[in-house]
Amino acid sequence: MSAFRLVIICSFLFLAACNTIDVYEKRVPFNNFQWNTTNKPSFTFTITDTISYYNIFVVIRHEDAYHFNNLWLNVTTKAPGSSPVNQQLELILANNGKGWLGSGIDDIYTHRVRITNAPIKLKAGDYQFTLQQVMRENPLQSVLDAGIRVEKATL
Repeated sequence: MSAFRLVIICSFLFLAACNTIDVYEKRVPFNNFQWNTTNKPSFTFTITDTISYYNIFVVIRHEDAYHFNNLWLNVTTKAPGSSPVNQQLELILANNGKGWLGSGIDDIYTHRVRITNAPIKLKAGDYQFTLQQVMRENPLQSVLDAGIRVEKATL
């Protein structure tokens, strides 16, 4: 086998190993970077692989001007064949004195906060997640968008 062919095969294997494990990610932008409590973004995705385990994240993007260390959300989850389940979650976005926990570019910060305690199995079918901010400030200033991310867990 020629060295050129070996390099091509190794390159292909390297690229194939870098495949993403994302199942779903979608964010909804907010007008004027303000999230009103009446604006409840909803996200629907379909699960077909019932063998794998999954992690579910809330994705939040905000400006550095966001003036809270956290974000309180009502998250409504509708699983296939089940009634909707509501839960109130506090997302910690900053460490006191150490800054934002998410990744930042210029003055924009992105947080992917896992809302499942551990990787979970999901039933086949359509899932729907609805997010509602329940902070004291309404509309909540300096929030660019919010969304849901689902990844296959690597165990």
